[in-house]
Amino acid sequence: MPRKLAPDAWLFGVAVVLLSIGVVMVYSASAIVAADRFGDPYFFLKKQLFWALLGAGCLWVMLRLDYRRLEGWVLPLLIAAGALLILVLIPPIGQAINGTRRWIRLGPVSFQPAELAKLALVVYLAAFLAKRRDALGGLRQGLLTPLAVAGALAALVLAQPDLGNCLTLLALTFSLLFLAGVRPLHLALVLAPAVPLLALVIWAAPYRLRRITAFMDPWADPRGSGFQIIQSWLALGNGGLLGQGIGGSTQKLFYLPESHTDFIFAIIGEELGFVGAAAVVGLFTVLVWRGLRVGLRAPDPFGAYLALGITVLIATETLVNLGVVTGMLPTKGLPLPFISFGGSALLVTMLATGVLLNISQQADV
Repeated sequence: MPRKLAPDAWLFGVAVVLLSIGVVMVYSASAIVAADRFGDPYFFLKKQLFWALLGAGCLWVMLRLDYRRLEGWVLPLLIAAGALLILVLIPPIGQAINGTRRWIRLGPVSFQPAELAKLALVVYLAAFLAKRRDALGGLRQGLLTPLAVAGALAALVLAQPDLGNCLTLLALTFSLLFLAGVRPLHLALVLAPAVPLLALVIWAAPYRLRRITAFMDPWADPRGSGFQIIQSWLALGNGGLLGQGIGGSTQKLFYLPESHTDFIFAIIGEELGFVGAAAVVGLFTVLVWRGLRVGLRAPDPFGAYLALGITVLIATETLVNLGVVTGMLPTKGLPLPFISFGGSALLVTMLATGVLLNISQQADV
């Protein structure tokens, strides 16, 4: 199929709008905190702009690079992701923050290897499923290898510890296997023993148990484990229909923790109101719709699974973040794609979006 002159306009436009909203809201949510902590209200804004521009450059590169070349990079990507996930566990390479080791610092720049692992897993699964479609009907042939690779990456992420990204990797894997035609019964047989293991992982960590109890009844400990979700509700409720206006949030004034990162959607709801928050959700809905459309109309199986995998990844992270902020899910540290403050997450999201746009140039959309 001949290459089109331009990528999918809807997909590109939504990505640009979401990125722009993110830059504005990161500044609005972080200016007061940045001035207090660093003496510079533009501290987080400057960092976000740097990563946004770098991400835009990466998006442009991936837009120009034929996505089929990624199929030959599967092994190097997996090796790099696995090596970085191991290195981040080794002090002083891995930066210890709040009892976790999720970041590798290189001078003034920090990078989270789990973000690269998610993209590497998508590329691997796309290549595997494209080559082994005929073997997906069997339990061993269709599931053993991809589950072993995903399980190894997930175990390394869990060791940081980072249960949120660990579950994201597993959810991505099962979603793509299902979309590829693996029998639901086979997936259920694999998931069945995983449930008690998940319960054991949560029970073994007291802070995870506190998150579950806070999810069930945040008002039981309003100044402790339930504090963050209560402050998030207050922000969303204070927004009303039309919001308090950009910069008008009160919850960002040292009430709502992580107001510019994981809980930035609560500030969007407070400042832009229900209308603004619904518009952001609508933008993500359009992005997922166009991404699925690209995947279903891609010119080859690798492109199809790659587009579907990227779309499922963005959709999963979005749903989990929105679920946490609104109290529909227990608190997990997953950013809102394109919008939350964070360099490595934004960079990988922009890279993945560039690949998706590249596929759209050759898909019948």
